Amino acid sequence: MKIIEVGTGYTSIPANMGAATEIVVEELAKVFEKEKVNYEILDIKDKNRQDTDLRIKEVNVPKCFRKKDVSLGIMHKLKRVVYSINLAKALKKEIKNSDEEIVVHFHNQYNMFFFCKLVSKKIRRKTKLIYTVHSYIWNGKWEDIESTIKKKYFQEVFCVKNADKVFVLNNITRDYFINKLGVNSNRIVKIDNGVNTDIYKPKENNSNEVIFFQSGSVCDRKNQLGAIEMLSKYLRENKSLKYVYAGGIIDQEYKNKIDEYVKNNNIYEQVEYVGELKPGKELAEYYNKAKAFIFPSIAEAFSLVILEAMASGLPVIMNKQSILDVDEKLKDIILFYNDKSTFDYIINNKILNEEERKDISNRSRETAEEVYSWEAVEKEYLENIK
Repeated sequence: MKIIEVGTGYTSIPANMGAATEIVVEELAKVFEKEKVNYEILDIKDKNRQDTDLRIKEVNVPKCFRKKDVSLGIMHKLKRVVYSINLAKALKKEIKNSDEEIVVHFHNQYNMFFFCKLVSKKIRRKTKLIYTVHSYIWNGKWEDIESTIKKKYFQEVFCVKNADKVFVLNNITRDYFINKLGVNSNRIVKIDNGVNTDIYKPKENNSNEVIFFQSGSVCDRKNQLGAIEMLSKYLRENKSLKYVYAGGIIDQEYKNKIDEYVKNNNIYEQVEYVGELKPGKELAEYYNKAKAFIFPSIAEAFSLVILEAMASGLPVIMNKQSILDVDEKLKDIILFYNDKSTFDYIINNKILNEEERKDISNRSRETAEEVYSWEAVEKEYLENIK
């Protein structure tokens, strides 16, 4: 059996930007390599690809589609289509030339949709198709998301209905697929994402500065402004407190709103935007500088940054109203707030109380190591792929 992990075409693997799906593919492949699993990654051509020992076969696309695009506009969609068409051709060739069973693991709706439309059933019968759902949209209330699903996620619906096995990151998505889409429950498996506990790990931090760190694309959904509004009183009263945030700017108008709020509230010296950080060592340094991780996001499927923060030994402060189905194993560790009162309680009694903060930090790290290492996740993948 050979596993083909399919890069989405958003950015190349290894990712040099915050791209959760590409990080998942990379980390799975690292464990496959370590465990001597027969695998290969098919990924978009990139002459500037970072050095790697992973087995990657490139899929050619015109040069105009090879550059990084975080705008998610028309060029992004065209890039997805062009890459997916060429990907389908490359996969067809791989399958036809192979004498062994091929497992193709897709992570993006465009990629699998075009593969199924462009490659004959006869050839596809030689494969087992696995589809992982990374989309956050499925976490909303059905009456709120139904029309969006029909307009923008019809390809994903197709993928879910046609995959041999579907991996989901939360139970809400699983329930919708069974009850709303009529997918057989035996084909749907909930598998958590993992975290590289060798890269993201605690380091001694004796600084008197209390940094609240947030990592994620700068846009309304990630709600950086909401975090700053919650923290503004503390930032004004205590100059040793800082809010530091990182991530690519998806919405420049939203970034401008953040800058305006910071200026108007005279906290510009304690709010720092550090740009987009490379996953791995560079990002890990910022986790290690922080005393807590703040997660005010409005909607997510399953957030890698929560696991990275926990592995780094940080307490995670999370917006309870976020549309995110939090795993039961995390509910006693994450510090949830649903209003200003509960947020203030967390800051004063859990974060600024160093003894409490250290206790939460230790439990966060232990859970990340025991439950969410990529080695543990890989075992689940392999058990359900076979």
